[in-house]
Amino acid sequence: MAKRILIVGALDTKGAEFAYLRDQIAGLGADTLVMDIGVVGEPPFAPGIASAEVARAAGADLGQLRADHDRGAAMAAMGRGAAALARRLYDAGEIAAVVGMGGSGGASVIASAMRALPVQAPKLLVFTLAAGDMKPYLGSRNITVMPSIVDVAGLNRVSRQIFCHAAAAIVGMLDAAAPAEDDRPTLAASMFGNTTPCVDRARAALEAAGFEVLVFHATGTGGETMEGLIRDRLVAGVLDLTTTEWADEIAGGILSAGPTRLDAAAAAGVPQVVGPGCLDMANFGPRASVPPQHQGRLLYEWNPTVTLMRTTAEENALLGRIFAEKLNAARGPTRVLIPLRGFSMLDSPGERFWSPEADAAFVAALRADLRPDIPIEQLDANINDPAFADRAAAALLEMLGR
Repeated sequence: MAKRILIVGALDTKGAEFAYLRDQIAGLGADTLVMDIGVVGEPPFAPGIASAEVARAAGADLGQLRADHDRGAAMAAMGRGAAALARRLYDAGEIAAVVGMGGSGGASVIASAMRALPVQAPKLLVFTLAAGDMKPYLGSRNITVMPSIVDVAGLNRVSRQIFCHAAAAIVGMLDAAAPAEDDRPTLAASMFGNTTPCVDRARAALEAAGFEVLVFHATGTGGETMEGLIRDRLVAGVLDLTTTEWADEIAGGILSAGPTRLDAAAAAGVPQVVGPGCLDMANFGPRASVPPQHQGRLLYEWNPTVTLMRTTAEENALLGRIFAEKLNAARGPTRVLIPLRGFSMLDSPGERFWSPEADAAFVAALRADLRPDIPIEQLDANINDPAFADRAAAALLEMLGR
């Protein structure tokens, strides 16, 4: 892959700043390709990719975007076009990294291009709002953020220093790309505090069988990140035993990974072993932050900043139907493992969240709607018992031909 850095920015309003960044990167010996995302006026220099081309990649017309005078719609279109072009260039080996600078509007478009690239690609965003909420911009991607200190508006003694730092940072990240020293096939696994004993034991078995296992904390962002790596075809199989983010999605918890959780492995056709880890709980912040409609529910303060809420039989039945819908779309080998003695540490005989009736509601709904060729295997164990972890690892190894 060529060591070319894609520079993304609105040249109509920040042309001098991007010319300076381009020249700084070139002075460090790296090749550049400039993508213009400006929609207001003409750029002061000719970019490698004009804004009209970015708009076309989104199925839009630049002239029409200008005539409509709808800034939000224009930014959304340019974001889609920048993402499509960036991914196309990366897949073709024409770029290896991306850098951009801007305020909230420009950064939203630049970040769209960055989120389209896999984890291997260095990404640097120089941003006026770098001290605020980053999730809408970063998503689950490894985007490095640098505060611009002053606005990206003119060249001065502060901005020139920041732009020099940005040039050195992106060139350094590109030059420091880690070599592929581990040729073991990669697996993804989901884990939570309440399923740690299970996943740790299963991970050890999979690693002993010759796999590298990437473990993702099921905290919303963790599930989104795992799904993204699966979509990028970076994993050979998935041990998805901790699917608790779906409980947060339906119960209004704070750790949802969104409605596309469980989609990636099904679409990619990679082997997956799926379990109901921690579906017995939805997550909230401190006890006082639990919404009023849930204050009468069965709650447990896991620590001063995390309050867990036991899911009901009705919620578990809904989860069963959702899981069946998601897994029915699977194009590759899929197996479901059910621990009959509870879905977490807290959901075990004698513990606070132990509710065989609620767990059974999930299983019944799943079994009613799941494709008959997808096996459901039930084990007389808690999810954290060694027998369950060993069977989960063995099932995935079987599907992987080991």
